[in-house]
Amino acid sequence: MNHDSYDNAYIADILNTAKTIAVVGASANDVRPSFFVTKYLIDKGYTVFPINPGHAGKEILGRMTYARLADVPEPIDMVDIFRASAAVPAIVDEVLALDPLPKVIWMQLTVRHDEAAARAEEAGIKVVMNRCPKIEYGRLSGEIGWNGVNSRVISSKKPVMRQGFQSFGIRQR
Repeated sequence: MNHDSYDNAYIADILNTAKTIAVVGASANDVRPSFFVTKYLIDKGYTVFPINPGHAGKEILGRMTYARLADVPEPIDMVDIFRASAAVPAIVDEVLALDPLPKVIWMQLTVRHDEAAARAEEAGIKVVMNRCPKIEYGRLSGEIGWNGVNSRVISSKKPVMRQGFQSFGIRQR
């Protein structure tokens, strides 16, 4: 797959079908991007599992934090990686050891590892690199346009409300 650009339908399908998300590199520090992305995903109705070995056994945003993906007590639909690109191969190894396998590995802005992505895709896992689910959700739902940002979404359709804080949900294309 070409990871330099993604079709809106590909991203929308991932964000519409994922229900449980493990955030690898989640932080309890409220000024860190991983903190506010975790909060945003929780507010949108996703079940989020923070993964941070240094914070394991404590809560981040009211969610128990786990040291490893294997410690999460239920199946994970998406693994969101907030770690340096060099850490991705080991995280993909951890993902590939899970049963059942997650449907998606999502690497945050500036995070990319093509070899690890190819291994995940060979196992049937969708991969997104160098993107943020918070930004993509906001762009595809039209929310980002509330702040005057060009969302590249023009529609005369009335938004359909979904559960969650100020959430119109991802538009079907």
